[in-house]
Amino acid sequence: MRRMRRAATTAALTFTLIAITFQLGLFASHSWGGYHWARTANPFTLQIGDNVTTQAWEAALAGAAHDWGIDPKPLYGWLQAVKTLIVPGRVSNNRRCSPTSGQDEVCNAAYGNNGWLGLAQIWVNGTHITQGVVKLNDTYFNNPPYNTQPWRNLVTCQEIGHTLGLDHQNTNFNDPNLGTCMDYTNNPTGPPDNEHPNSHDYEELQIIYYDHLDTASTVKSSPSVSNARLEDPSQWGRLMKSTRSGRTQVFERDFGNGERVVTFVIWA
Repeated sequence: MRRMRRAATTAALTFTLIAITFQLGLFASHSWGGYHWARTANPFTLQIGDNVTTQAWEAALAGAAHDWGIDPKPLYGWLQAVKTLIVPGRVSNNRRCSPTSGQDEVCNAAYGNNGWLGLAQIWVNGTHITQGVVKLNDTYFNNPPYNTQPWRNLVTCQEIGHTLGLDHQNTNFNDPNLGTCMDYTNNPTGPPDNEHPNSHDYEELQIIYYDHLDTASTVKSSPSVSNARLEDPSQWGRLMKSTRSGRTQVFERDFGNGERVVTFVIWA
């Protein structure tokens, strides 16, 4: 998201990568390092575990799942890469929001005044995503200016987009809205509004998933890798990279045996 202001505190949107082996490099213009779900046919269906606890979050989750899972060809001409299916969540504790092999889990809870609105985590083996988690921080969403449906829609859409392998389209805090939830903004409603994917997001998914097929699938079938809690900055490990302004930073935590956690955070 672009710059976000709050009287007593600030919030940042983060997305985290838990990796067996981490390989740097962009697959396309806003692919997240080339990470993708392994699958043997296109389109594939991603199950999204529903652990949210309020009607407002249910509406945001339903809208985001619909947006990422629709066939974009009638609208934009791009091939459909992803279908989505909301299923009952398997999380026993929303604050921990442990992952489930082969699918996303989406949780909301009061995670505290830790600086982030939403957090997405993907576990990967090589470049293949094996499981994903989205956490939505009610500590901020229960209070102005974020206690609105457009803010919930934008953050839910963006975090699920990260678990599909998408990066942001733009992180310049002073630019006008691009009309996509993969953009930073002060105002989700714009104009144009930033609550949904746009044509370039669907194009990017087509590039990521139609470039090749895999010999096996990680969707609904991969073994678990880690249940580490990583919502707190103290758990992100060493600072590896920082922009001159310090607004964008990359952290790395090494668990040993080839397992690492890489956290990309954009601060407000």
